[in-house]
Amino acid sequence: MATLFSSSSFLSSPKPFSSHKNKPTLAIKSLLTPTPTIETSFPAIQTFWTWLSDKGIISTKSPIVRPALVSEGLGLVAQKNLSRNEVVLEVSKKFWINPDTVKASDIGKFCDGLKPWVSVALFLIREKAKKGDSMWCSYIDILPDSTNSTIYWSEEELSELQGTQLLSTTVGVKKYVESEFVEVEEEIILPHKNIFPSITSDDFLWAFGILRSRAFSRLRGQDLVLIPLADLINHDSKITTEDYAWEIKGGGLFSRDLVFTLRTPVSVKAGEQVLIQYDLGKSNAEFALDYGFIESRLDRNIFTLTLGIPESDPFYGDKLDIAESNGLAETANFDFVLGQSLPPKMLPYLRLVALGGTDAFLLESIFRNSIWDHLELPISQSNEELICRVVRDACKAALSGYKTTIEEDEKLLDGGNVLDPRLEIAIGIRVGEKKVLEQIDGIFKDREVELDELEYYQERRLKDLGLAGEQGDIIFWEPK
Repeated sequence: MATLFSSSSFLSSPKPFSSHKNKPTLAIKSLLTPTPTIETSFPAIQTFWTWLSDKGIISTKSPIVRPALVSEGLGLVAQKNLSRNEVVLEVSKKFWINPDTVKASDIGKFCDGLKPWVSVALFLIREKAKKGDSMWCSYIDILPDSTNSTIYWSEEELSELQGTQLLSTTVGVKKYVESEFVEVEEEIILPHKNIFPSITSDDFLWAFGILRSRAFSRLRGQDLVLIPLADLINHDSKITTEDYAWEIKGGGLFSRDLVFTLRTPVSVKAGEQVLIQYDLGKSNAEFALDYGFIESRLDRNIFTLTLGIPESDPFYGDKLDIAESNGLAETANFDFVLGQSLPPKMLPYLRLVALGGTDAFLLESIFRNSIWDHLELPISQSNEELICRVVRDACKAALSGYKTTIEEDEKLLDGGNVLDPRLEIAIGIRVGEKKVLEQIDGIFKDREVELDELEYYQERRLKDLGLAGEQGDIIFWEPK
């Protein structure tokens, strides 16, 4: 076989939109968390607070939390000491914005059949355009015009992500949103200009970003929902549990109404922010794309290696059958986490993809039930040499795509200068990806050194048959 990887092997494909269960910050939380500053007198916040009270969402007499300006943008501030798992907020379903809200609105009949996020995006844009005539205006007025999510970056700002997987993903996501806009513009917006006047692709991207960063999902029976006030909850990297943050429950013994309940996962003192853990499994690239911040934790730095079985491989069918029998496919993505070992199944898959020549007999049907066990261990020195060489070459090629070195980036971060938040994100992403790539290269560099000492399939087989000693020497039997 010619190669293991295509030229874009180290670039994971951009993911289409999916609303996460996590909640947003309104602005960046930088690598160093600043001292919180809390301000509740901002006019839009006051108006929002009045709206919440008028609608009965909160009680102004003894509120548990209040919206406030904080270091991240807007957040929820405790009005009293709170215990771990204490309920801080309950919001009835009638004050949620979700596809059911759109369906019941005056644009519902035009949105039938649209993707849920597209229909909610159109609803947000239209309600924003209605301003004071919208029931939701007090809520929409506190929504940001943009965040530090990479989908809102200028071309110049995106150039700081040169070489990164995040740049590829961001470009892919923006193209996806644009294609969805072109489709909905043709099918819905233009034929009904009296209902949807002057909606632009920028408006659509704004709504997408709001949903990407603020929408709750994976709730009971709810795939996509905005919950005013609850969506001001911010992230804290020091919280290491996702338990007890929120749930959907019934409104009471005599009520069929659903209620969204938000709890604090840790104890909070009066005057402090109520914070949660957005997602322990998210990478810094995902945080930057969805919310516009990154963390300093090493295990947030992830690089996705994409491997594949070329269709030109003479053993393509056999290899694909073996891969699928073991939960993989023609292509497989493996996430490398900084400071951690190789992803499970990666080495067996690599060995399978590289299998050929005198090792190809293992692809015969007689080995089909046992081949994956064989692939868990080195097959032959030539096979192992090939995967080491190709992975290392791919790492070097990926590293050459960045315009700075790790040392140059770390000097910028440690130089004592106040960096633009988006530049700080870009540098953090670059450093993280490059360190993971160097880690991958180092693992396979060390493996190359050990190739002569590894035990391969033929040696193991001879030992199983009693034809080789413990040191691998062949045992000859003399006739009597």
